[in-house]
Amino acid sequence: MSQFLVLLVAVLAVDAAMASASRLQYGYYSQTCPQAEKIVRDVIGRNRMREPRSAASVMRLQFHDCFVNGCDASLLLDDTPNMLGEKLALSNINSLRSYQVIDEAKEELELACPSVVSCADILIMAARDAVELSGGPCWEVKLGRLDSLTASQEDSNRIMPSPRANATYLIDLFKSFNLSITDLVALSGSHSIGQARCFSIVFRLYNQSGTGRPDPNMDPTYRKKLDHLCPLSGDGNVTGDLDATPRVFDNQYFKDLVNLRGFLNSDQTLFSGNALTGELVRRFSRDQQAFFSAFVEGMVKLGDLQSGQPGEVRKNCRVVNKPAESGSYQVWVLNDKRMK
Repeated sequence: MSQFLVLLVAVLAVDAAMASASRLQYGYYSQTCPQAEKIVRDVIGRNRMREPRSAASVMRLQFHDCFVNGCDASLLLDDTPNMLGEKLALSNINSLRSYQVIDEAKEELELACPSVVSCADILIMAARDAVELSGGPCWEVKLGRLDSLTASQEDSNRIMPSPRANATYLIDLFKSFNLSITDLVALSGSHSIGQARCFSIVFRLYNQSGTGRPDPNMDPTYRKKLDHLCPLSGDGNVTGDLDATPRVFDNQYFKDLVNLRGFLNSDQTLFSGNALTGELVRRFSRDQQAFFSAFVEGMVKLGDLQSGQPGEVRKNCRVVNKPAESGSYQVWVLNDKRMK
């Protein structure tokens, strides 16, 4: 590679980082694809009608994408012979679902506005719509993200928290992303809808912290229910509700934590394991609007996480574009027609 080309790539990479930090804006597709948000919302709504659980699955995709090198749809890339992607990472395998819902939205957007709307932006819009359609708050989303050119299973394994995580670890993890304790508790409220696997809680039921005993921070009646659902030698892929109203986005999740009925250890620890997070759990259990407001703020901040790396607008969310489709991705970052 010539010195000129090396310098050009370096300059373009720096420019990409600067552009990614400033490019996000409201109404980003108002001129280039004005129907983009409606298309995504309609797809999320249709899939939720067919399978109510899909709303929670779609919403989770934003968190699992944005925490690993920013909101760049790296999560959606399939493995290749030269790359181990994030779908089979420890926190994602046999856990994340509904990738096909994002595929459906992308296919419709490509018909309406070819090569305009990024997969990364689809994830942001879809998460918002999944929350609202489940009874939660609505908010305006900033758009203008580019899709990554690679993914990293190693990074996902290193970054994403385990369902065994305690409050102290979670506070420190969120702080590393400039997310506050309030953001942590509010965003954990995403578990207001959806389910999780028995695999994630067997240790709580039978061997918490290596004691050979169940987690003491669990209502006895609730524990008996989970014992029946998740026996020690049972199928770890059986799922249980994350709160008592798993299809409605509300503050029941926090009420359950106060009553020691949290499904995951990483949820219950927010009430039982730390005074600061515990007080926020109590507050949100009493005031649903306070939870909704904090959740929206946290989701916006989560969506602002960017890697600053060069990217593209994928035609298929599962694979990077072929050179003939995207040209030089470095030049694409600088000359992105959507920025005009």
